Amino acid sequence: MEMHRWMMLIRRMAGATIGLALLWYCAGSRCIDSVSAQTTATGQAQRPTSTPYKGDLSIFEYPDRDEKLHVDRVMDLLGIVPGRAVADVGAGSGWFTVRAAARVGAGGVVYAEDINPEAIDYITKRASREKLENVRPVLGTVDDTKLPAKSVDAILILKTYHEMARPIPLMEKLRLSLRPGGKVGIIDRNGDGTDHGIMPDVVEREMAQAGFKRVGMYDFTKSDGQDYFLIFEVK
Repeated sequence: MEMHRWMMLIRRMAGATIGLALLWYCAGSRCIDSVSAQTTATGQAQRPTSTPYKGDLSIFEYPDRDEKLHVDRVMDLLGIVPGRAVADVGAGSGWFTVRAAARVGAGGVVYAEDINPEAIDYITKRASREKLENVRPVLGTVDDTKLPAKSVDAILILKTYHEMARPIPLMEKLRLSLRPGGKVGIIDRNGDGTDHGIMPDVVEREMAQAGFKRVGMYDFTKSDGQDYFLIFEVK
């Protein structure tokens, strides 16, 4: 009789354990569904990123930056010539904007996009001061650059891709702003996302998900080998 009571107790305990396991599993399944729903809603689950810079914008204007980044070669590879329309995404101080504006001339246009209102104000004043009538400042958002549809021939994302928390939906929107045959150039440095850098294979994978294919890869943009320059076109 005593043995019978012990056996019944063990069975009840086993049943309770199985019930808790099933409850945990179901809760986990709902959690997974929730994460999947969030990923679907935003286009991408968040990955590690660096905090966007909001300090003194003049730090980007150091004297030998043109030489270190070989900016003329960058523009050559992106097909930036007189009369073209260009976008500087994450423009910051407008360092690349003013160089692209000089290259495309009066018959071209340069959209200087940034999500930081202070950067847009800085570029607006700079364009006025330097009489750059072909510069169009654009205040974007985290998920949308707000560039007009089919408006640009070339886009450069200079050292800001690692700050983009949801690049796939952003690049999907950006793709719509390209004209046929347009190119997207991304210059960044090797890193884990949190250290103001991101590995090129991560960039290439995300761009592929957004509908792009890589057509060029270069390492001339910095002599220490940490920077890279990728070029993409629409698939």
